[in-house]
Amino acid sequence: MKHILSFKNFNLLPGILFILPLLFALSSCSSQQKIISADESGSSYRDMFSDPKREAMDHFITGSALEAKGDYAAAILEYQDALRLDTSSGIYYALAKNYFKLNKIPLALQHSQKAIEMMPENTDYLDLLADIFSSAYQNDSAAVVLEKIISLDSSRISAYYQLALIYENTKPLQARELYNKIIEMAGPEWNVLLRLAELNEQIGNTDEAADNLQELIHLDPANESLQKLLADFYTRNKKYDKALEILNEIIEFNPDDLDAREKKAQVFIQQGKWSEASKQYAYILDQPGIPLEIKIRIGASYFSQALKDSTLLPIAKDFFTKMDKDTTDWQIKIYLGAIALTEGDDSTAIENFSIVTSLASWNSDAWVRLGGLYFDNARYDEAEKVLKEAVQSFPDNFAINLILGLSLSQNQKNAEAKNYLKKAVDLNGTDITALSAYGFVLNQLKENEEAIIYLKRALEIQPDDVNLLGTLGLIYDAMEMWNECDSVYEKALTIDSMNALVNNNYAYSLSERGIQLDRALSMVKIAVEKDSLNSSYLDTIGWVYFKLGNYEKAKEYIQKAIDAGGDSAVMHEHLGDIFYMLNEKNEAMKHWQKSFEIDSSNDKLKLKIEKGEL
Repeated sequence: MKHILSFKNFNLLPGILFILPLLFALSSCSSQQKIISADESGSSYRDMFSDPKREAMDHFITGSALEAKGDYAAAILEYQDALRLDTSSGIYYALAKNYFKLNKIPLALQHSQKAIEMMPENTDYLDLLADIFSSAYQNDSAAVVLEKIISLDSSRISAYYQLALIYENTKPLQARELYNKIIEMAGPEWNVLLRLAELNEQIGNTDEAADNLQELIHLDPANESLQKLLADFYTRNKKYDKALEILNEIIEFNPDDLDAREKKAQVFIQQGKWSEASKQYAYILDQPGIPLEIKIRIGASYFSQALKDSTLLPIAKDFFTKMDKDTTDWQIKIYLGAIALTEGDDSTAIENFSIVTSLASWNSDAWVRLGGLYFDNARYDEAEKVLKEAVQSFPDNFAINLILGLSLSQNQKNAEAKNYLKKAVDLNGTDITALSAYGFVLNQLKENEEAIIYLKRALEIQPDDVNLLGTLGLIYDAMEMWNECDSVYEKALTIDSMNALVNNNYAYSLSERGIQLDRALSMVKIAVEKDSLNSSYLDTIGWVYFKLGNYEKAKEYIQKAIDAGGDSAVMHEHLGDIFYMLNEKNEAMKHWQKSFEIDSSNDKLKLKIEKGEL
């Protein structure tokens, strides 16, 4: 099998070229049958051995021997002595080679260029110069030199290969042409086909890339690693049937190839066929010697997916139950507890969590991961239960207090959330999430002055946070601090003029005050375009239309808001006001009463109902 990178040879040809004439001269002198005197003989020998070119040759030969032994520094000293006696291109080339081997790039470049000045069409010299440029990351210069080499010697395959490597990132189409040229000249070659396959995939020629890999398999049909490489290629390019065909053949020949089975499982997962993948993973988990970390990783991935697809929960449970028979590791217990909790089996969950506490009382990370996993999947009830268990063992853990507080807040348990978020802020007073969440909860509890303090503290750390500015704007609006309200909303829109939430909330504030209504309409339209099913945005645009006197449009949008799930007291009150202005007073009263049933604390609404009018 040919290996492209072995085509290039550094040789001593230039040195030999200047040694040969000297040897020829010596043989010519010995053939003359001239008899000389003793004095003449002594003088001739001195002259012969003091000949600069012969001394240069001696130093060069010594330098070559040292270079062959790998003593490049000593070789350079000999070549320097030779150069002082004879400025031959071969000596410059030899010096350049040895400086290059010692990674003294500037000196290598200097001597290489000197050699080429003297012999500009010597391809060996040019080859070295290309290597020097490449090692210095001067790829453009290296490419120019390699192109010259090819123009001088179109059969020099190593130059084609080096040039193709350089062109891969900058001129991929030319690189592909060069690789194809090499195959045309030298036949299918492993390194070239592999590079060509990667390049074809990179530029989107997936069929050609597959052909290249198939050629590699023809070169080495028994190579399973290569077959897996082709399977990976098909998987990346979503040709799952072809990938499975290859992997099935490997597994049929070698059922215990766990790597092939995992690749097959990954193909199924990319297709969303988690149940099919589980069969391969079940086989892997049954094998002796599989590290526990790998088993847990497989089970954890199924548990995580089960939070989105409950049909996978029995598979995750089966995996961890099998693991639990072989080990008492606390990580297994925490997942079994989480699975029981997800199934609604609180007693089994608590039993497993208690074991975790006893086996790993030092470890809070697992609780944080589990609670965070539930929270990220909007499973706030489970997150709350897990982290209430965890906080008993780790009352001063920042992440546990924070995620527990956030989960409680999402479940509208703001009074309880306040305690844990305050603890999180006390533990880490510079965390933006903790500060903003605590400020938001205080706002929900109508503790607005306190909320402003924490939100401002967060803004000192992150002054351009649009979400923080939006929350602060809401609070100022509730407190009727209009100048401050408008100021933070305007700043937020300067940072992100298309932010849907800020546009909606500012528009609603303006409409409630009955000012800048045309601008308010423009802003809320931005929000509705971003999320046309958001009931709050639909209610706002309806209310702006109401304030503008367009009652039909107002009714249309607020009815949409209620239909979209916004069955709130505010929306029914708004719809009642609209029906009143449309002179449909019975409908108006019906929606006012519905609103009052939801929120009986609204004194203004109570007065409307009593008077039967706005």
